Amino acid sequence: MLLDGRDVTEAIRSPAVAEAASRVSADLGVRLALVRKQQALLREGDWVAEGRDIGTVVCPDAEVKVFLTASPEVRARRRAEELGADYEQVLAEQTERDERDERRAHSPLVAANDAVPVDTSDLDLEAVVEQIETLVVEARELR
Repeated sequence: MLLDGRDVTEAIRSPAVAEAASRVSADLGVRLALVRKQQALLREGDWVAEGRDIGTVVCPDAEVKVFLTASPEVRARRRAEELGADYEQVLAEQTERDERDERRAHSPLVAANDAVPVDTSDLDLEAVVEQIETLVVEARELR
């Protein structure tokens, strides 16, 4: 991910940025501005978009919607390994963020009614991608 020509891929995945994004995203003005920008970007072409309200708010008419889940413990373990951080701290921060995102008034964290849930707790990345690719192929065949 580039920002003004700088590689910010790692920086935007930091716990501080995730926490700030969760807090800022609860502001209605911020949500509306971001949703408009996201919708403009996703309007044309085939896209894969990831986010907590992509299927419910940003792209409610998407042909394929997947709601990725994993147990809180698995998510925290994966994130702690990714960051080289303390598991217990990651689990606590993740729990707080999930609760805040689920309770916010605008764009709460919920699965779209027509999203296909994929529990990744016992799957590796290759298996998850394979399931999603199958959903895309099936959707294209139905078109």
